[in-house]
Amino acid sequence: MIRDHFRVLVVNLSSGKGQIVQLDGRNSEAGGSGLAALIFNKYGLPEQPWNDSRQPVIFAIGPLTGYFPLMSKTVCSFKSPYHNQYTESHAGGRSALSLCFANLDALVITGKAERLCCVSVSSRSIEIKDVSFMKGMDVDESGKILRGMSKGSGHRTILRIGPAGENGSAMANINVDTYRHFGRLGGGAALGAKNCKAILIHGDAVFSAPANKEYSKLFAKVYQQVTATDMMRKYHNLGTPENLQGLNDIQSLPWRNLQATSDSAIDTINGERFATDNLLRNSACSGCPVGCIHVGYVREMFDANHRYTFKQVAYDYETIFSLGTMLGVTTTRSVLNILDSIEKNGLDAMSGGVALAWATEASEKGLIAEKETIVKLSFGDADAYQQATEMLGNGVNDFYRLLGQGSLKAAKEYGGEDFACVLGQEMAGYATGEVFFAAQSLGFRHSHLDSGAYSYDQKHSKQDINGAVNFLISDEASRAFMTSMVACLFARGVYKNELLADCLHSVGYSELAAGINPLGVHIQKFRWQTRIATGFAPEAITIPKRFYTIKTWKGSIDSNYLKSLKSEYGKAIMNLAGA
Repeated sequence: MIRDHFRVLVVNLSSGKGQIVQLDGRNSEAGGSGLAALIFNKYGLPEQPWNDSRQPVIFAIGPLTGYFPLMSKTVCSFKSPYHNQYTESHAGGRSALSLCFANLDALVITGKAERLCCVSVSSRSIEIKDVSFMKGMDVDESGKILRGMSKGSGHRTILRIGPAGENGSAMANINVDTYRHFGRLGGGAALGAKNCKAILIHGDAVFSAPANKEYSKLFAKVYQQVTATDMMRKYHNLGTPENLQGLNDIQSLPWRNLQATSDSAIDTINGERFATDNLLRNSACSGCPVGCIHVGYVREMFDANHRYTFKQVAYDYETIFSLGTMLGVTTTRSVLNILDSIEKNGLDAMSGGVALAWATEASEKGLIAEKETIVKLSFGDADAYQQATEMLGNGVNDFYRLLGQGSLKAAKEYGGEDFACVLGQEMAGYATGEVFFAAQSLGFRHSHLDSGAYSYDQKHSKQDINGAVNFLISDEASRAFMTSMVACLFARGVYKNELLADCLHSVGYSELAAGINPLGVHIQKFRWQTRIATGFAPEAITIPKRFYTIKTWKGSIDSNYLKSLKSEYGKAIMNLAGA
């Protein structure tokens, strides 16, 4: 499996044919994020719209996939329907190992099928199946059918979209093996534009682990660190929902469309309450021994004969924020019911929840009438939100179709731009302060994981523009290398550069091992150059007024500091890219 080139399968849905392509660049682009940018530069059309049938949807893994614990993610890259620019989304499940055992470094989908289709690939075959009968099916229904159509499980992954993806919603995700997602910036719509309902990847090949003792000892060392120490234990226990209480305590948790940053009702919806009342089991991505996926359950009576149905849905910090505190919903059962609807319709939970929070405040202010929302939206009304997510996913009228393109686009039509909680895309759940707001608004994926800005805010009360910008740029470079491996970013505390170098060397990638820092900077620069070529301009991204009006543990947001920080960070990005 060790090779100095990338082995890429390109499937053209227009012609119904596939081709194995070998690409150079292993020692410069590494894999994952770097490889995805390399492929987009070869097959992408920077000046054409996101839904041009020739645009690629790319799935890429890294050189350590399959060899070490938590090297379990896949990078999905595409031109986004949200902002019409190049972007990435990351997910786990079985996707990475399936690609690895299909003897591929990347899978690329181009073209557009005449009818709704399912693409099935393995190490030896490609099949494109007509699944027109699945049109409009939700993620649960299609998943049951696709599992029946495919052989076994093991190293088989099922990627699928729901109604939101078919409808072209910029909030549509790609569901990965039920509990994971390529979530943000509209990957589901990118597949939907190709008439692709699902992708099945069968990892049916085998490869031998390195025979040297160095590898065996190193694997045991890494496994020990991620399973027997406190370094990763928190992700298995309460998981990321543990952060709800802490952020609420320091006035950094968004409530009711960020009209507040703390609320005493946190006791009814924090991580401990979910674990006590709703946790069914833990699950894990393939290749991960930690088990950070927390699967919750809700028991619902569905008829007068007292018969019950059980819903199982994976929750985490982000979904509890977006469908709980952001909507003023304060019971665990209600959050899981809304999340179940979001999941079935194939919507990104953060984007959908934050958009509905804006719609609720706009309704309360009289900017949107009930004829648009169909149901009356009120903070805390979980039943209404459950219905609204269904309508948002299906785009039932002009209002919901527009809202599905983003809160700011809806606000330009109806008003309410000042309180749209958008930082490049609908915000993540960290109202920690100026550094995070600037970082997410301009970050490569507009993600809270582009950098550790939310942590920086909590550790630094002093205003230091140069220090903050230098941190954001350097931190992103190290993460760019991690996402080129492709490691779960939860493991960034384990996989320091020295350990990464040892891992790469042990499996035969000595040149990569010797150049981690410069390679991280190179990949970071290369990704930005790719995105800038598709239209990224920092000055075109605004931070709505709502973010200037809140209070955190440091006090009121300093408007001048936030504006200056965003401006200098934008300049630093453009300078890095040589633009």
